[in-house]
Formats: sequence, structure tokens, C-alpha cells
Amino acid sequence: MLGGVFFTSTKLCLQAASLNLDSWTGGQIAGCIFGVAGGVALIIVVFFLPFLHRKLIKEDWTLRGWEIIYGPALLYRGPVPDAPEGVQTQVVQDYYRGKATKADLEAANIKPSTVTEMEGNRADTHSDELGIQKEAGVDSKTLEEVERMDTGPWYYPKNLLKIVVDAALHGVRVDVISEQGRSSKLSGNVNDMHARAARFDNKTEHLYSFLQILTAATASFAHGANDVANATGPLATIYLVWHSGEVNKKAPVPIWVLAYGGAAIVIGLWTYGYNIMRNLGNRLTLQSPSRGFSMELGSAITVVLATRLALPVSTTQCIVGATMGVALCNGDLKALNWRMVAWWYVFQFAKS
Repeated sequence: MLGGVFFTSTKLCLQAASLNLDSWTGGQIAGCIFGVAGGVALIIVVFFLPFLHRKLIKEDWTLRGWEIIYGPALLYRGPVPDAPEGVQTQVVQDYYRGKATKADLEAANIKPSTVTEMEGNRADTHSDELGIQKEAGVDSKTLEEVERMDTGPWYYPKNLLKIVVDAALHGVRVDVISEQGRSSKLSGNVNDMHARAARFDNKTEHLYSFLQILTAATASFAHGANDVANATGPLATIYLVWHSGEVNKKAPVPIWVLAYGGAAIVIGLWTYGYNIMRNLGNRLTLQSPSRGFSMELGSAITVVLATRLALPVSTTQCIVGATMGVALCNGDLKALNWRMVAWWYVFQFAKS
């Protein structure tokens, strides 16, 4: 955790060009890095570690999140009381909930082909239901009309508003977790791929879930410093030529261009981000907080180094490469979805 704080503060001090830190000396930069890291580390030691000790080591099921403010006083709290009958005492969630292991599949005598056939049978069942509806003279359009009988035609103002709201919120309403479990030509047998990955203790995964906040923040800064700059840079140059009629090697980037780049990322994430998340999530390999931390850290380091060397790179390709590396650490080539990897890189090559 302290290493993540150190890396994040280093990156912020060295890469935040908009803060006009070019005139800083090496001592000032080092002081900023170690000062920020030391301050955050002190907060963690005083408040965070006692809380985690009470929750994970003592397994205090009565502990609440806001009690982190007690800090060292938690170390002197009495023994954990016995839980009443029927009360849930699990201190951390199961990060592998719904993910069968290889032993589970073997015990249930389920083979990879069987899982695929089960998915196909579900699709056939859905088709049979549609066929029954057609034979009865009821199609999907008629069913929708029946559901809307009480609300009136689509062109009513209240219905138009509902259509606009549904369209605007479609991207954030998609259940990415359930979408990842669906079989397709690219996803293949997700259950068999996940079963080949190693499982780690849930308490360890819980600790990494906090570390992921740091790596996710670092990755987001790195994304804005490199990948987004590949788009905002040409836009700023075009604007400079149009506004001043001059061509220079270096030119300041207007604030509105930076705001436009940030807004474009948010809009893209809001409307179509779910499609990227479901494919680069558990469809590529089994995900967990410890794996996510390693993926994000590896990708962020690569992007930060490329930014310092003035090399334009794709952060998406960096995170895909990091995901592949973490997946291969399972020691099983089939723990990685190679079809998805091939499709992604072909897509990126065609786009470029």
C-alpha cells in the first residue's frame, strides 16, 4: 500500500505539466514525493491498519465502516462478542462468488462441451417460446403494445420523456457482471476458463480492493496524460493554426480543449463503456482485486514511462497486455481467452 502511495505521488509530481513545475529542482520534487507519501502513510498507520486488524484478524462482525475514526483505540477494544443465531457474521464478501473451480466442474461431471450445450439449449428454449407466441398469433410487438396500453402511444410527452431517459441511461443500466457470463463466439467457455485460474484468500483480496483505488487513480491520470493527449494535441494544433495563422513546434493547450477531452471520455464511458468492460473483464480472464491491482499497476507504469519519453501509446492496449501477463501467471494457457485477445488486437490494428 505504501509503495502504491509513493508511486502515485511520484507520478503526480513529475507529470503534472499544467502545474508549471518545470522550474522545480530535484530536491523540491523529491520533497514533494516523500512528503505526500509520508503524510498518507501516517494516516494509514494511525487509522487504517487498526481498523483492518480488528476486522480481518479479530473478525469483528460488529465493526462498522465509520468506526475507522477511532484509530488506535480499536486495538484496545474488548473481545469480539458471539453472534446471535441467524445473524450474518461474514466480515468480507466472497470475491469468487458464482465462479466454479475446476474441482467443482469435475465433481459435477461437467465438461466444457456440456457447458456450451447448456447455453445452446437455453437459446433453443427461448426460440421455442417465441415460436409458441407466433403460433398463438401474439408476437413481441403485440406484447409491447399490451404493456403500453395504460401509458398511451409513444408520441405522448410523458412517453417521449421516458424514451429519452431510457436512451440516455442505457449504458449505465447494463449489468456488466451478468453480461460477462453469457457465452458467445468470442467469449467461448467462460466457466472452464475461470475454473483454471487460481483462487486466493478473500481477506487478501479485500486488502487489494483498497490498493486498487490507488492504481485506478494512477491509471486514470496516465490515461489523460497520454492516450487522451493523442486526440487533444492535434485538436489544439488545429485551433492554434486557425486562431493565429502560425505554426509552432510548441504551443499552449487551451483549457477548453482539456475540458473537451475529459468530457469526451465521460460521454464515451457513459454510453458505450459497458461493452468494453464486459469484454475486457471476466471474458478475458478471471478478475479479482489482487489481479486488478497488478494489471492496473503494470499498465500505469508503462503509460507513465511512455509519457515521460514522449511516446504516444494506447492505454487500452497496455491494460490488455497487462491482463494477459497476469492471466499467464496462473500457469495454464487456457486461463486466458486467446480468441478475445486476437480479436482485440486485430480490431486495434484495423482502427489505426
